[in-house]
Amino acid sequence: MATRLGLGLPQMRQYDLGKDVPDVARAAERTGYDSLWVFERALFPEPATQGLYGVEGLPWPDEYRNVAEPLVTLTLAAAATERAELGTSVLVAPLHIPFQLARALASLDAASGGRVVAGFGTGWSHDEYAAASVRPFAERGRALDELIAVCRAVWGPDPVVYDGDLTKIASAVVGPKPVRPVPILLAASSGKARRRLVDHADGWLPAGTGVEAVAAQWRQLRELAEERGRTEPIRTVLRANARHRASAPAGAGRRPFHGSVDQIVEDLAAHAGIGLDEILVDLQGAARDAEELKDVAAEVYEKVRAAGV
Repeated sequence: MATRLGLGLPQMRQYDLGKDVPDVARAAERTGYDSLWVFERALFPEPATQGLYGVEGLPWPDEYRNVAEPLVTLTLAAAATERAELGTSVLVAPLHIPFQLARALASLDAASGGRVVAGFGTGWSHDEYAAASVRPFAERGRALDELIAVCRAVWGPDPVVYDGDLTKIASAVVGPKPVRPVPILLAASSGKARRRLVDHADGWLPAGTGVEAVAAQWRQLRELAEERGRTEPIRTVLRANARHRASAPAGAGRRPFHGSVDQIVEDLAAHAGIGLDEILVDLQGAARDAEELKDVAAEVYEKVRAAGV
């Protein structure tokens, strides 16, 4: 069975959101992409107080200076498409009020005919937490736990009842409901996060850091699921942050998914061999505009399928 392929939607400052998001979404669906994805970056601290991903000295990429709000972007894509799933990879859970986010996702799922996939993470930027979070950084895991529980409650049958730290629902009718239970996927890398995924989520959103690393993480996650008695399958969607250029040096120094279309396709084929369900290819950062993004995305898709992935 072929690996499903998703495409990252244009959220950065070189794009005209109102025009380019629907245009790219329609083109991707016509090309054959199975899903469309957004990510979340709330702000760009200047001067930077913390390195990218919390790694000291690692600079934030310039394209993070202007990233469109993810659910607004996804709504534009939903209105322009009919088939493709609509996913978040990822929403930073503690930057959202759980009840409001649960209702927004349910409404989007209802409006799109049951196409939403909710990907959550805990984030890493202290600056984003200081500006927007509903809980302190130290409590980010608890915030994600409550968000998952509130979503399950709000999306479930009425009357909805929930008693948490942030959210209190005594007894209420909450609608609209999603068309079907919205899959919840987590970007889990640590031991505690993996246990949360195995016990409370539907799937995993790994980052494409290299075949060996992802394969090892996937093996560890499956082993943990067996230990904890999970019988439901874990859906897997790999995020491939791609940087397209005419050519890149071959060899160990090249980062995964960086280089020519052929090099990107080679990496996609290698990661597909791990046995993951889906790969999300995000090509937007290096594209000059929507026309280039559409052209490169179409070429990647055609060559991936021609390679038997």
